[in-house]
Amino acid sequence: MRIEDSRRLRGPNRYLDRPVQVTRVLLDDLTGRETCDFPGLPERLLDLLPGLAEHHCAAGTPGGFVKRLYGGTYFGHTAEHMAIELSNLIGRGVNFGRTVGTEDPSAFDVLMECPVDEPAESSLSRLLLQKAIDVVVPLVRGTEPPALDLEELRRQYEREKPGPSTQAIAEAARARGIPVERVGDLSLLRLGYGRHRRLVWAALTDQTSAIGVDIAADKELTRRLLEDAGVPVPAGGPAATADQAVRLFAQLGAPVVVKPRGGRQGQHVYLGVDSPDAVRAAFAAATADGGDAVVERQVEGRDYRVLTVGGEIVAAAERVPAHVTGDGRTDITGLIARANEDPRRGDGHARALTRLAIDDVAETLLDRQGFTVRDVPAEGTTVWLRDNANLSTGGTSVDVTKLVHPSVADLCRRVAGLVGLDIAGIDMRLPDIAEELPLRRGGVIEVNAAPGLRMHLDQHDVGAAIVDALYPAGTPSRIPIVAITGTNGKTTVARLTAHLLAGAGLRVGVTTTDGVMVGGRLIQHADATGPRSARVVLGDPTVDAAVLETARGGLLRQGLGYDWSDVGIITNLSSDHLGQDGIESIDELVNLKSVVAERVREGGAVILNADDPRSSELDFPGREIIWCSLDPRNPLVRRHWDSGGRAYLLADGWLVELTGRRWIPLLAAHELGTAFGGAARHLVANALAATAAARVLGVTTTSLAERLRTFGATPTDNPGRGTLLRRGEVDILLDYAHNPAAIAAVSDLVDRVWGGNRAVAAITLPGDRRDDLLRESATVVATRFTRVVLYEDADRRGRARGEVPDLVRTELLAVAPATTCIQVETVDDAIPAALSLANPGDVVLLLYEKIEPVLALLEALGAQYAGELATAAPSSSTRPMAWTATG
Repeated sequence: MRIEDSRRLRGPNRYLDRPVQVTRVLLDDLTGRETCDFPGLPERLLDLLPGLAEHHCAAGTPGGFVKRLYGGTYFGHTAEHMAIELSNLIGRGVNFGRTVGTEDPSAFDVLMECPVDEPAESSLSRLLLQKAIDVVVPLVRGTEPPALDLEELRRQYEREKPGPSTQAIAEAARARGIPVERVGDLSLLRLGYGRHRRLVWAALTDQTSAIGVDIAADKELTRRLLEDAGVPVPAGGPAATADQAVRLFAQLGAPVVVKPRGGRQGQHVYLGVDSPDAVRAAFAAATADGGDAVVERQVEGRDYRVLTVGGEIVAAAERVPAHVTGDGRTDITGLIARANEDPRRGDGHARALTRLAIDDVAETLLDRQGFTVRDVPAEGTTVWLRDNANLSTGGTSVDVTKLVHPSVADLCRRVAGLVGLDIAGIDMRLPDIAEELPLRRGGVIEVNAAPGLRMHLDQHDVGAAIVDALYPAGTPSRIPIVAITGTNGKTTVARLTAHLLAGAGLRVGVTTTDGVMVGGRLIQHADATGPRSARVVLGDPTVDAAVLETARGGLLRQGLGYDWSDVGIITNLSSDHLGQDGIESIDELVNLKSVVAERVREGGAVILNADDPRSSELDFPGREIIWCSLDPRNPLVRRHWDSGGRAYLLADGWLVELTGRRWIPLLAAHELGTAFGGAARHLVANALAATAAARVLGVTTTSLAERLRTFGATPTDNPGRGTLLRRGEVDILLDYAHNPAAIAAVSDLVDRVWGGNRAVAAITLPGDRRDDLLRESATVVATRFTRVVLYEDADRRGRARGEVPDLVRTELLAVAPATTCIQVETVDDAIPAALSLANPGDVVLLLYEKIEPVLALLEALGAQYAGELATAAPSSSTRPMAWTATG
């Protein structure tokens, strides 16, 4: 048994609404074997991983998996449950798993849930599954498995997971329904979408003043700024040399505090410094990494941290320096080890508390108390390991939020404002935080930008306080999202929907097979129909609305790039891409594309094609269903309208809205841009879907009609989809049709406008389609065209040279032996060959692989765009005026 490959679906997907890892496992010599075939195996597995006894499996109750073990289950399924159990043992709590068979009986896809904020690049799921395989294979063979050492995986998980502060903010945002995305393995979060997007990095936000951060980072500047404002602070000053530090000590008197001027997290802070020699030693340690030191009079009192967010006190804690308490039996080393067994303690900031450590600072302090690490303190004796009370150096805290005196709270609000921080951690030394602020005793000793939240999390939802400051009640966090899927027409619907929304004054981000556009400008040229491109748009703070073409490939390989949309469109559903990525049937394809509709928010709208047999069978409870149809007598639409539903129709040559028992004409079909006077019925169908989406989002009928007319006024509006050019007296129609249904639709357009005997077809088909689908496409061509030129994609997608055009030619001539069929190698050869077959007044239908080289070649041959869109429906004797060409 071995792993072949693995991929992570980051967004909602066909298996789950949260991330999963999909790993292809090959069973090899365990193919067809089950756990019951190996006596004693279930017992050995349960001895090794007793937690498996609690797994539900399909039974839905604890012990379900154990029954499967004894009754017999395949080893892909066994490895899945073992990996989930190992994940929980390292603290990475996940529950969902599934093992899915493939066409190959020796191969299974093992699915395992991933923590939502785990980096997409994490290898943990694969490593855990590999660990499970490494254990179960020796058990099957009757040999001793390797030691179940999970420490390295546990450390990797601790490194990769978000810290407590980041996690608290992410959870609080999700609780309010605000989209959250962690950036890589950083503590940086993107909250919200588009123009409502906000950034948070731990306890720094995009509202945090850079000046405030710089002030807080300079301990001396902070002290002076507060002192000038009348805030009680320790007397002191900066020291660039040890001699200056000693002079300050002489002025201030013992004891003093020596700390780095730019220090953080309590590192190299020395308290109780009471002699010139001690000052020199502390100065040397505090400035070891460069920079100046600050020498301050040590303020007596208890150590407090007050957290302010948006100028309000949200939490306060008394901090206690790192220490252990003697039991009369255990030496200090053992007491520290025992304290570090507390599951709340971890390395760095990964957990609520930091592990205790013995270092030079701790040994110096132990020596001052008369201890070494080998001494056994008497029972009840407190042994201090740090003078300062930072959690970063092992300190603990006690919540005192309810005890904060109003005078102290007022001071803290002033301090945060004076420094200029939206989130501030204010360190104070006071006799008692519950008492009126003393004028001569105690004061503010530091102000911290990006303060740690760990000490407050058990008692207060400080993450929610930060989120509420970023998004006050009633503030939106989302922009309208339209997601479009289906077999054909997705790109045109996306472009037209964006065009309609832009007419309503919105700055639209749109993703299509041609790239990402924001505000009408191409910002990224690529096949942008997957989740990465969606995130580009949704993470752009200039975008008011998003229109996302969502293709099969991205859904399969990474899931969706968003959590919920407002509108989902399924244009149509027919056979295409079958046999790829594990999708073998049209039913599986329908289920996959239905994810787009299932992730429409409750109360949102799903727009479906009532003329498409498979779409008409779909239903998505909790969402408004809007039907579109080219047939005004469609019974499904009639029933829907009778029951109060919305629909969009082509009726009597008009695009019509049916809503609230009203029949509202929107635009005459012959006025629709790029629709060849209404002859391109598939483009009219696309316009109905885009119109429905725009109306859901509030676009007025007046704006809608104007924008529908002007779509296609420039060649960049919808390039390569029904694009008409002319060279001399021959028209050239460009389209991306690459499956039987699409080829049939564009062939119908050719027949309506030019007549079937006036057309030449120049055809290429993608090599990653199954042979039966290629033959079906060839049959459509054979029944519509008598003159055909075949050529091959530059990217053959795994096929041998000439394999696809040979297959298409064979099928085409079998169906229509009299067809004039020329086979060439490239599009550079195909275009001249097709033009040579065309007579004056004919049209060449050119199906292409990539639009840019085709347009460049046609321009070189003298073909041109020009003119305005036709405004009158063409008759059989009228040439379409979608593009008036010269040449």
